[in-house]
Amino acid sequence: MNAIKIKNKLLKLPIIQGGMGIGISRCRLAGAVAKENGMGVISTAQVGYDAPDFSKDPETANLRILPEQIKKARELSQGNGLIAVNIMAVTRLYEQYVKTACDAGVDVIISGAGLPTALPEYVINPDTAIAPIVSSEKAAKIILKYWDRKYKRTADLIIIEGPKAGGHLGFSFEQLAQAEQPGYDDEIRRIIAVKQSYEEKYRTQIPVFTAGGIFTKEDTAHALSLGADGIQAATRFVATEECDASDAYKKAYIRAKSEDVVIIHSPVGLPGRAIRNDFVRNVEAKSVKITNCFNCLNACNPATAPYCITQALINAVKGDIRNGLIFCGSRVGEIDRICTVKELMAELAV
Repeated sequence: MNAIKIKNKLLKLPIIQGGMGIGISRCRLAGAVAKENGMGVISTAQVGYDAPDFSKDPETANLRILPEQIKKARELSQGNGLIAVNIMAVTRLYEQYVKTACDAGVDVIISGAGLPTALPEYVINPDTAIAPIVSSEKAAKIILKYWDRKYKRTADLIIIEGPKAGGHLGFSFEQLAQAEQPGYDDEIRRIIAVKQSYEEKYRTQIPVFTAGGIFTKEDTAHALSLGADGIQAATRFVATEECDASDAYKKAYIRAKSEDVVIIHSPVGLPGRAIRNDFVRNVEAKSVKITNCFNCLNACNPATAPYCITQALINAVKGDIRNGLIFCGSRVGEIDRICTVKELMAELAV
């Protein structure tokens, strides 16, 4: 794998650790990945979930904790790699999260779970790279065209998230019901082709990273053969010593079998992939009453939402596996051990 220049910074190992919300990928994991010369990603989704004042004022807690997490990740990286944040486009106070991350000196802002059309407006720092997550040629065309016309700017890198990824997904329920997405390799090639005219116009390189079901060197090699410059992996990073999740959460990954993986409805309005447990069974049977709204997502109405995704994810990350939501990728059943980030990076690199 060749080093890649992103803005004016060099990513020596083009492996991105995917952002995983509510405590799964915070400073410890992101810092460890960057230390190995990759891109470590902190998810801003309720990043301050364990702060003493979170339950009373989650927004204030999150915006205070985010710069602290970025600083700690930078320290743990020992000056290597890059530190990024993942901010969902459907996040309430999206603008404030982006600006807070920029002020804290983050290297890259990654944004998906919807189209991050306004992202360039909020990233004033010229040293901060911006990266949309797309799942289709159509989405790539919309974002790059919009950014070009309105902001006279293009993406600094693009992440293509395929149908095997975990968490919120940019596919229909019908598409995800299929074991494989026929022709998705061709979709990746088409997305890569979309960015070429913008590279020429802005006289820059726009590296592409593919995500979803990346588990081995062979998967990485396949991604590169399609024209990608690097890969993003998330699920495998949960089963590392440095992951910020509880041991119980990590063990749930190790115990999971392929038949335990299901597609659920998220209050965000997107389908999501998760491990079937008691919580998921309860949600499948009936709605789980929301007793406290954390005011986190634009698309969520507590009066009609089937459950509170924040509370469900907090339960899981703290180790209450039975009553928590455990997002995962489609290949979680292949994980059989805990390893170090250093070991995992070596397993993924080619």
